Amino acid sequence: MRINNPSKAVILAAGFGSRLRPLTELRPKPLVEVNGTPILHNALRNLEAVGVKEVTIVVGYRKDAIEYACGRRFGGLEVNYVESTVFDRTGSAYSLWLAREALMQGDIYLLEGDVFFELAALRYLIMKDAQNVVAVAPFEASMEGSAVILSDGGYITEFRMRQTAANLTDGVPQLFKTMNLIRLGGDDLRFKLIPYLDELIGTGAVKAYTEELFANLIAHRGLLLAAARCDDVRWCEIDSADDLRAAEAIFTTARQLAC
Repeated sequence: MRINNPSKAVILAAGFGSRLRPLTELRPKPLVEVNGTPILHNALRNLEAVGVKEVTIVVGYRKDAIEYACGRRFGGLEVNYVESTVFDRTGSAYSLWLAREALMQGDIYLLEGDVFFELAALRYLIMKDAQNVVAVAPFEASMEGSAVILSDGGYITEFRMRQTAANLTDGVPQLFKTMNLIRLGGDDLRFKLIPYLDELIGTGAVKAYTEELFANLIAHRGLLLAAARCDDVRWCEIDSADDLRAAEAIFTTARQLAC
């Protein structure tokens, strides 16, 4: 089996985190703690554990706090920063476009800065024999947001936005939740993703999200995005106080955070 393990990563961490107020009044969402560990520190430690050497973080809201908390080196990681000065009126696709210089450097991991996850998720991405892979988990009744449908061969065929428990009905294809942990190959970054990002931002679609970006790349630009099923992996996307409580219940001890 071929091992696919990039040495670089990009983390999108520019947004407000308005649904987590008042916790985010004085700190950005990626620094909110789960049982004492900031979301962003957990991601950086896991990336370092699989051999990543360099991380680019797109910052915006309270950027100084993130730069202070992570520094220019975090453990064995070199950390670079790209600033969004318009984070309050742009979406995650715009943040990704700002990091295009890092995307041009070859294979990468792409993470959202609000996902608390265990190391096993990255290992699943590494072991999947495909150029581009996204971590997914079965869509459960407690979840909401974007979902995907998979082909029999394990590739994403469709994104469905704004899904809730009401969409989990019998007689339709199984829905999977994207975990916002992705491994992307350098060729597709250079020749498909970045050119499409340039077009998207050039048309003024600065509020688009990465899910919309990938949905269009799959539907219209021939991008193949394989799914790494992480059914047994502990993770939580933290958008609200309820999500934070759920994450703290899932990750109950400091020992478990290093799994």
